[in-house]
Amino acid sequence: MTTRIIPVEVFDLVVFGATGDLAQRKLLPALYHRDQAGQIPQGARIIGVSRRGLSDADYQAVAWQALEEYVPEKERKPAEVDAFLKRLSYVPLDATQDKGWEGLAKVLKPGEDRIRVFYLATSPDLFGPICERLGKNGLVTAKSRVVVEKPIGRDLESARAVNDAVGKVFPENRIYRIDHYLGKETVQNLMALRFANALFEPLWNASHIDHVQITVAETLGVESRAGYYDTAGALRDMVQNHMLQLLCLVAMEPPTSIEADAVRDEKLKVLKSLQPIVAHNGANMTVRGQYRAGASAGGAVPGYLDELGSPSSKTETFVALKVEIGSWRWNSVPFYLRTGKRLPERVSEIVVTFKPIPHSVFDDGAGPIDTNRLVIRLQPDEGVKLWLMIKDPGPGGMRLQHVPLDMSFAEAFGVRNPDAYERLILDVVRGNQTLFMRRDEVEAAWNWIGPILDAWAATADLPKPYTAGTWGPAAAVALIERDGRTWHEDDAS
Repeated sequence: MTTRIIPVEVFDLVVFGATGDLAQRKLLPALYHRDQAGQIPQGARIIGVSRRGLSDADYQAVAWQALEEYVPEKERKPAEVDAFLKRLSYVPLDATQDKGWEGLAKVLKPGEDRIRVFYLATSPDLFGPICERLGKNGLVTAKSRVVVEKPIGRDLESARAVNDAVGKVFPENRIYRIDHYLGKETVQNLMALRFANALFEPLWNASHIDHVQITVAETLGVESRAGYYDTAGALRDMVQNHMLQLLCLVAMEPPTSIEADAVRDEKLKVLKSLQPIVAHNGANMTVRGQYRAGASAGGAVPGYLDELGSPSSKTETFVALKVEIGSWRWNSVPFYLRTGKRLPERVSEIVVTFKPIPHSVFDDGAGPIDTNRLVIRLQPDEGVKLWLMIKDPGPGGMRLQHVPLDMSFAEAFGVRNPDAYERLILDVVRGNQTLFMRRDEVEAAWNWIGPILDAWAATADLPKPYTAGTWGPAAAVALIERDGRTWHEDDAS
């Protein structure tokens, strides 16, 4: 099976922060793969912008090194790499200063009538100033769009300030707040599973679903990002954006269409239906953890405080939440969320556990009957498993087994699974905002997260320690087990 390539219009893509980690690790490889697939049209340009005094040739050399490091050798054909590098040009510019913008204006002038995308792969405190200077220097055309990365603020007030600053220059329908989790193939397949199959949607409610788990686990620690991370923590870094977006896609009502605002309207309703977690219930609904020295990926690793170089910190590197949604569909169905660093494996998945059958017709010799589970694996090995009870093959009576119907995307389709950024960047060019967050979504998420942060700040309790290489503090296990449930940790179970 082959994928269908949908062409896009000729465009100019201006990447601010072009020599930074995000551009080299994600953006350049994604653009190369789309060019390799024939999806980037002739004449499209990629213009790097940063403070470093590089020439076009220098930047092409930087890009080549990025491709060499982040694109497998078998996918780097010399002729295709050369053709891609020729698309790249570079403008040295300190985006924090008012002077120097005439160089970028000169490069962009020949393409004033084409789609123009400004990708801000910079720190969030530069989003507003860069947009302001783009406007002042006449670089924003009727076909211009801007892409901003998370985090958008660190609380509701700062998120509104960022949105206000960007919104003064770009209208809402040309602002693309990117969350790469929404570009993952499996996340989009969640909507296909729900809304393109008669099997699931009739069962997708409190009458049939017992609970939902969403796990985003990392084996890495904070390492060189310790300084930044200590001002953020797991709740801001992962839950406010990635995990709440996944929750919305699981919990939202069927949209009237797949158009951007129809989908985002339904996600917003979910965010506004989240039951508050505040001081009086925070201890029962949340768990904070912080990793200590241990073993990960086969070797000894330092603890968070060691990496931070500080004797103490209240910043959480792990968080588990019990989330409730105040709606007819999800009344009494808990959503358990957990994310953390230095956990035993790198995995992102959604597990929908259905209620047990009301009565078993089988005798004790058949064995226990486990519940049906739908496991949607985002990474690694993207795919979907539906766990069912079947008869163990062979004679000798009825013996039941719990086994999965397993669909690995790589095996099922036989194609390279595109990175999320490949899809999202070209969706910006197409003008498709379906997989991007709207302003009111971002602010509704912060409105729910804020009281949790306030409840934590009001207590003197420190995050509970957990050893690196384990699944977080014991309190996270208690959070779900006191409801008679367990975390899903092994596909063999």
